[in-house]
Amino acid sequence: MYDVIVVGGGAAGLMAAGTAAGKYKNVGIVEKNSRLGKKILITGKGRCNVTNAADISDFFPQIFRNGNFMYSAFYSFTNEDTMALFRELGVPLKIERGQRVFPESDRAGDIAGALKRYCQRGNVQFISGTVKSLFIREGRCQGVCLSDNNILEAHKVIVATGGVSYPLTGSTGDGYRLARQAGHSVVPPKPALVPLELKEAEVKELQGLSLKNVSLKVIDSEREKAVYEDFGEMLFTHFGISGPLVISASSHIKEQGSYRIVIDLKPALTEQQLEKRLLRDFEKFQNKDFKNSLNELLPKKMISVIIKNSGIHPDTKINQITKEQRKTLISVLKGFTFTYKKKRPIEEAIITDGGINVKEINPSTMESKLLPNLFFAGEVLDVCGYTGGFNLQVAFSTGHLAGENV
Repeated sequence: MYDVIVVGGGAAGLMAAGTAAGKYKNVGIVEKNSRLGKKILITGKGRCNVTNAADISDFFPQIFRNGNFMYSAFYSFTNEDTMALFRELGVPLKIERGQRVFPESDRAGDIAGALKRYCQRGNVQFISGTVKSLFIREGRCQGVCLSDNNILEAHKVIVATGGVSYPLTGSTGDGYRLARQAGHSVVPPKPALVPLELKEAEVKELQGLSLKNVSLKVIDSEREKAVYEDFGEMLFTHFGISGPLVISASSHIKEQGSYRIVIDLKPALTEQQLEKRLLRDFEKFQNKDFKNSLNELLPKKMISVIIKNSGIHPDTKINQITKEQRKTLISVLKGFTFTYKKKRPIEEAIITDGGINVKEINPSTMESKLLPNLFFAGEVLDVCGYTGGFNLQVAFSTGHLAGENV
């Protein structure tokens, strides 16, 4: 008989188990993967963006799905608490652009290892196995049934199995099945924070090109209204675009909508300043062809695509380019435009949009309102936010709150 069984050994599950072990002697965590914290290892490109150093009140606008539900969780275990815990567990942290917090080592494995130590110091038992169903008796959750038909009895159960993004890390929607068994409704999962496919074939010419310090705008073509705009980094792929800017933009795009993606390649320069820069370059290369005049302004891979979009013949001599042609070139550089096709599959999404209906969860404790002794934490809930450390903080805060209240 366990005091607490946690289903899932990811960020939320490890936090929940370690926290519960501070109150109870007999805590177990069931994980079907061969290693704990598998998804943590790939977050932040393997560096793990642990949390964000902004004021905790600034977190709520960053949670675009059910942010209000997170009020008790965020204030019960803040980002400051998260940073203090990891430092206490021997992981020095650093703060980078956008208040993003990373381990000084740039190794996500240090975060996963610290969470494991957090559990070990409370003597949490690690159980290898797959939970087939909840063990429900006398109208209460009293443990879990494993796929080998063994029953692990427990006074309380915390489900922290993640969503359905990155299924190779073990996030295969198991928690939704367990929640439905308890009578919960599940908001259909869809991809959040995911790369985008574009209609233009020319993206293949740009494949592998990484852009820094560009501005990206998403325009709803039906309403002619910008739904997202930000500044940062992005990447061209064989299907379209990815990278931090694009991942954040994806959450503002409705599945069936019609959108244009507009990239300002020189956001630090006004049109007038860019024209002065072009004139200096053109004067420098005045005896060359147009196709050989942009090497100092643009990455090599981009030049032929920009020339094509400008409508200026590549063999035109620089001293023959008219003022109107120059204006057209500037508009292309300040408004490099593509047509949205669709989002990449949910398997490639950083996080799942959808999950267990939070109206059926007590936000002050993370306990089910439908089945006593059953708690939920992390991505399995219908809560998600933008990139920047906010989603991991959701996992840590809900995991800690569940662990405190079992």
